[in-house]
Amino acid sequence: MSVNLCIDWGNTNVKAAIFANDKLQKQVIFSENAALEHVAGLLETHKPEKAIICSVVQSGSELEKLIVSKIPGTLVMTGTTNVPIINAYLSQDTLGPDRLALVSGAHYAYPDKDNLVISLGTCITYNLIQKNKTFRGGAISPGLQMRLKAMNVFTDMLPEIASLDDEPLLLGYDTETCIQSGAANGMASEIDGMIRAFQERYTDFNAILTGGDAPYFAAKLKSKIFADPDLLMKGLNLILNHNVPFPQ
Repeated sequence: MSVNLCIDWGNTNVKAAIFANDKLQKQVIFSENAALEHVAGLLETHKPEKAIICSVVQSGSELEKLIVSKIPGTLVMTGTTNVPIINAYLSQDTLGPDRLALVSGAHYAYPDKDNLVISLGTCITYNLIQKNKTFRGGAISPGLQMRLKAMNVFTDMLPEIASLDDEPLLLGYDTETCIQSGAANGMASEIDGMIRAFQERYTDFNAILTGGDAPYFAAKLKSKIFADPDLLMKGLNLILNHNVPFPQ
């Protein structure tokens, strides 16, 4: 049985997934401080033969050393890594490798569609992979927590909102509920608007929602979407297999 380890080191958390014969078997999320302990446990328990590390932060060298010590052929992904699609992004040196993984996974799942992958994390990334396998880019905007924090940091009087109600009011009745309305309803309206704009240009079209805040927003959007919380890991597994053959 072939076993792969996929690591997604994001701006907020670290995620790890185990694939056995290309089937997702286990996925865990943990803090940066707990990364070494959790990954060491996965290496010991599952004994993966191949690994891929996708990171959008500068830290993580100790984790990389740990994985490479156990799996010498570990693939450390960048914006220029060989992928099973056409990467036509013009500034690949600043391209988050997670975006490549997302569109790779989307094209594999829906090869006959133009797919807009919307990832809701620290930032919102809109990533279009055309049905001719070409990724040229999309858009980036602030994510939910960034919006909430920015309103506090860049003003003198607006409070920081730690969490949102499940259904924020459209008409806020005090400062806190007004901030909630603006952040959540404004973000939902942005996403719907971006989906409509892409849909007008690309007719055989899918919108795929993923990322940490996707469950919160999935029911708040008016547009038809497909939700796939595991899309990034599926894309990483594809890219790993594309670059590193299974040990004989």
